[in-house]
Amino acid sequence: MQMTTPSQAASSADPDPSAPWLVVGLGNPGGEYAANRHNVGWMVADLLASRIGGKFKSHKARAQVLEGRIGPPGPYNRRVVLAKPLSYMNLSGGPVTALRDFYKIPTANIVAIHDELDIDYGVLRLKLGGGDNGHNGLKSMTKSMGPDYHRVRFGIGRPPGRMQVADFVLKDFSSAEKKELDYFVDRAADAVEALVIEGLERAQSTYNS
Repeated sequence: MQMTTPSQAASSADPDPSAPWLVVGLGNPGGEYAANRHNVGWMVADLLASRIGGKFKSHKARAQVLEGRIGPPGPYNRRVVLAKPLSYMNLSGGPVTALRDFYKIPTANIVAIHDELDIDYGVLRLKLGGGDNGHNGLKSMTKSMGPDYHRVRFGIGRPPGRMQVADFVLKDFSSAEKKELDYFVDRAADAVEALVIEGLERAQSTYNS
């Protein structure tokens, strides 16, 4: 990804530079869910793990966790805890809150990567705080820790015709969508890195297209 130099980077989204960031890919555990639209957060987390060069390990907080660093050497090199909760989506708040407390991470240093129905497929939106818009993972996180965490929202669009939302999010991406999925997941991983390293406003200006 293209990155500004440390001297150009903003820090508005990093109120405690000495604390690590907790980057959470939301999804459901189990092979039957792995390629679902609802699991795009896991897909982005897996790509970030490959960039860091490590493997997820089980954590007592009911999550898979990888500790590492991203960013250029120097003051803008960030400690990051990547996590994939092993609870189902609607119970994500428990593992995330446990990880927050274990690593002593401020809520403002938490990033949730998740699918978003009200955004066109592949479009990204980054934000801090706000409502859950009916997303069960966000609803659980907000209930556990309040709403003041960052979100990287990955657009999946609305279900076609009369398909129910629950059926739509628990289906794999369509054949047409899969042609661009790797590109969009890569771009979402770039956005997470920009958010953590450069701050929310600069990341928004690049990725909130």
